[in-house]
Amino acid sequence: MDRWIDHAVWWHVYPLGFLGAEPAALPADAAPVPRLDRLEPWLDYLVDLGANGLALGPVFASGTHGYDTVDHLRIDTRLGDDAAFDRLVAACRSRGVRLLLDGVFNHVGRDFPRFRQALAEGPDSAAGRWFRWQDGRPVVFEGHDLLVAFDHEAPEVREYVASVMVHWLDRGADGWRLDAAYEVPSSFWAAVLPVVRERHPAAWFVGEVIHGDYAEFVAESGVDSVTQYELWKSTWSALNDANLHELAWNLGRHEDLLHTFTPLTFLGNHDVTRIASRLTNPAHLGHAVAVLMTVGGVPSVYAGDEQAFTGVKEDREHGDDAVRPPFPDTPADLAPFGAPTHELHARLIGMRRRHPWLVHARTTVEHVTNTTLALRSVPREGGAGLVLLLSVDDAPQRFPHELHGAVVESAEPADDPLALPPHSWRILTGG
Repeated sequence: MDRWIDHAVWWHVYPLGFLGAEPAALPADAAPVPRLDRLEPWLDYLVDLGANGLALGPVFASGTHGYDTVDHLRIDTRLGDDAAFDRLVAACRSRGVRLLLDGVFNHVGRDFPRFRQALAEGPDSAAGRWFRWQDGRPVVFEGHDLLVAFDHEAPEVREYVASVMVHWLDRGADGWRLDAAYEVPSSFWAAVLPVVRERHPAAWFVGEVIHGDYAEFVAESGVDSVTQYELWKSTWSALNDANLHELAWNLGRHEDLLHTFTPLTFLGNHDVTRIASRLTNPAHLGHAVAVLMTVGGVPSVYAGDEQAFTGVKEDREHGDDAVRPPFPDTPADLAPFGAPTHELHARLIGMRRRHPWLVHARTTVEHVTNTTLALRSVPREGGAGLVLLLSVDDAPQRFPHELHGAVVESAEPADDPLALPPHSWRILTGG
């Protein structure tokens, strides 16, 4: 069955950073600042890039960074209000752009009203049953004292989360990213998602899962997809270490996953060091983007990666700031240094959109050494496909004759399609 998600290419924005919002919530009596309106010119940029989906980070009322939610049913006043959200939905719809929201349903901020009530009335109160407790203290998320964890066994929590999801899908969202889904029992999602799908059967749900058995999580939880961190890590690691066997091995695992579900694939997001800073050789950025756009999955580009933005995530307070910077008011104000990387992304996203079967592509390793790799991607139902050639070698490399084909995209002009200069990549037609 052909679904809208099978044609999606996401452009991922962390709005509080992107729009230059204040680091902490505005006073309760402050007027909303309609910063979401500033996303409209960037929707044209998104479409020009070749993407057709806007994946938004948190937009709901929070204390600081958006992941300490205090009201899931209210737009953060630093970003606007319901009217600003409705204008954004309308702007997306007029351009054929899908909208993905970020749902933080594992934990909330300490100013979440139900939690304040629980502190006042005690763990055994009706409000207290919304949260997990240990020795009379609330359980927190990964040591962050300001993030208190829901009790996902509580029927009230399940009903609340389902109602929040339905509310924003009713208002025009197309799906949800489920933050820290790996911390939530699969049984919770299995109970909540059917309720939401009854109202919105076409909605798409992707869980943030960093490690573990992805296929098992999908089967038990009922989500549509999870974040493919294994492929993310092996892509830059293999390029940096000149060990393309690592990428080849993980693509075998990725192939197995595609028999069960379609992962969300990416080279960057709001939680990790930017790909331009992660790669030790800048010449390998094209290699990474070519892998992202030629293997199965639903691809996502983190805003700024297509402009070669740099930024290193650090394990400290405010250590995410470097990868969540403010953007200019309009794309016209971007610095010119990112133009070549933007053009690279546009070419490869365009190729991806011209071959929509790639979302479910079957990818096999046709040739591999430490420094060279050839991947053949073909439609699941059979037929002609594409061959990706990668070289991170310091010397020119020629690939085996049986990989021959016409050049589709390349890092540079090619007289011989199978002869790659040092540190280069190429995409060929292939059976």
